[in-house]
Amino acid sequence: MVKSLLGKHPEYYEAILQLRGINQAMIDFAEDEIEKSNIPVTKVKKVKNGFDYYLADKNFARNLGRKLQQEFGGQYLLTTSLVGKKKNNDLHRFTILFRALPFSKGDLVEYKGEEYVVRSVSKEILLQQNNTGKKERVKIKYMENIKSV
Repeated sequence: MVKSLLGKHPEYYEAILQLRGINQAMIDFAEDEIEKSNIPVTKVKKVKNGFDYYLADKNFARNLGRKLQQEFGGQYLLTTSLVGKKKNNDLHRFTILFRALPFSKGDLVEYKGEEYVVRSVSKEILLQQNNTGKKERVKIKYMENIKSV
């Protein structure tokens, strides 16, 4: 369902989609999804290492963040903040962070001083050593401990 901005402030938004550490393919994917769904974007802000998209539909923004994670792998984080009340209901604004990984499936990386190959990226990063076959699962929130070789 497309949210209408009729009767709302011209800069009305329900969610901020934060894209960090991304490449052009990820930007194109996000913008194509927004355009296909005809979701109003009230503002696009360039920040230090990415973009912030102010979207009029929080459910769409949440789903788009998940699609980005499934398509490209990376960190997906959803936070909410209370912005008011309407007829005894709390009104929340969503902030969805998608942070791309500095490596991808098949890359050689270093973790805890040993070299691994990235086998898969989803909610966890699956690493495997070439010589021993030893596997390690690393949660996305600890991705900064993995260094590209």
